[in-house]
Amino acid sequence: MNEDPAYVAESHDVVVRVRPSYLAGQSDPDAGRWVWAYQVEIENRRPGPVKLMARRWIITDGLGRVEEVRGPGVVGEQPVIAPGDRYHYASGCPLPTPSGSMVGAYMMTDADGADFEAAIPAFSLDVPGGRRVLN
Repeated sequence: MNEDPAYVAESHDVVVRVRPSYLAGQSDPDAGRWVWAYQVEIENRRPGPVKLMARRWIITDGLGRVEEVRGPGVVGEQPVIAPGDRYHYASGCPLPTPSGSMVGAYMMTDADGADFEAAIPAFSLDVPGGRRVLN
């Protein structure tokens, strides 16, 4: 993961850290498209393994428009994370505004087959040096 400060959430002994970064080279403000990458680290502090089954994202643009995204696993995988281990992946998000936010949850299953949600912290998507307008 990059060394920028992370947004962090801990729930059910699973820690999720997210580090977003603006992708100027993939963005086209004149066409109303701003793009961010985000790096995620999921740390399992439970005594047994956990499997990431699905994800749910709530993406809000700078005008308050909300999109919900659900799907199996992350980046085509449903990783099993051993106790004390960490799983990393990177993804991205385009927006029609120069700022926004994301928040969500991972649907997980433990070694006993019990389902639980691991919170994904809310994080800001802001163009560096930009002025954020909130409704």
